[in-house]
Amino acid sequence: MGKDNTVDLSKLRNEIDSIDANIQELISKRAGIAAHVAQTKAKSESGGAFYRPEREAQVLRAVKARNQGPLNDETLVRLFREIMSACLAQQKPLNIAYLGPAGTFSELATYKYFGHSVSAMPVTSIDSVFNEVEAGIADFGIVPVENSTEGAVNNTLDMFLSSPLKICGELDLPIHHNLMSKNKNLTEINTVFSHRQSLAQCRAWLKENMPHSECIAVSSNAEAAKRSQYTDHSAAIAGESAAHMYGLDILHKEIEDRSDNSTRFLIIGKQILVTSGEDRTSLLVAAKDQPGALFHILKPLSECGVSMTRIESRPSKLGKWDYVFFIDVDGHKDD
Repeated sequence: MGKDNTVDLSKLRNEIDSIDANIQELISKRAGIAAHVAQTKAKSESGGAFYRPEREAQVLRAVKARNQGPLNDETLVRLFREIMSACLAQQKPLNIAYLGPAGTFSELATYKYFGHSVSAMPVTSIDSVFNEVEAGIADFGIVPVENSTEGAVNNTLDMFLSSPLKICGELDLPIHHNLMSKNKNLTEINTVFSHRQSLAQCRAWLKENMPHSECIAVSSNAEAAKRSQYTDHSAAIAGESAAHMYGLDILHKEIEDRSDNSTRFLIIGKQILVTSGEDRTSLLVAAKDQPGALFHILKPLSECGVSMTRIESRPSKLGKWDYVFFIDVDGHKDD
């Protein structure tokens, strides 16, 4: 019986080797076709000109529609995204600006949306992400716009008031915060560094477990980990990758107050994309400060059967008590 099992196992391994060879051949064939597509658009100066997020969205939806297991949809989407990322990078890797430094959730979102065959460019602020894309140094940028626990990221919304950039895509990223430090005992920690949003998302946990510690907001979670690396009796709240990057031990995992905590990121670029078949459009609307102003803005959406998924108001910065509205609706602008 043992001999028969050995024969069966050898046969299965040979079958896997054969399948692997076929997969590799097909990936190479796909890469060749992708390179030909890129060559037909060689007049474009930027990689962003031949990157088609709407086409990529259609491909990934088809991947999920075809999936019959045993791998789940998320796993297959991740595999196909990396294949597309590598194929696109043959011509020129996309330059993607994100809020750095390395080790932030923005970096994680960059690779999850674009794959790892891009040139990720960490910058020091959300404003700088917009500036890099506007200047053409980056093909696209990725910025946080909303957290499920703490609400809107106002800096991102305010940048759209003056920026000509458009929204080209979005990503919803689950956010898990970890407490990390060189110290092993919570009683030895008197300072906790993190981004202000992360501190707010872990407010209840910190109050219950570390009431004696001072919370200090810094520019990013990766910066928090970096500071904790060189500061005695301190800790940082950050993602798991930051602990490995800055040599810290994770003392407690997933300390966010809500288990469904997630952040929505926007991909920004210079052009509005064509429809992918399942789209969302963000509208920036200004109105005179008068009774019924918001009603008159929303009334046409109701009359035309357009579903509104989100609304946010922000000061217009043009005058006292003057506001603009950010409205998300289902559908493409050409609909």
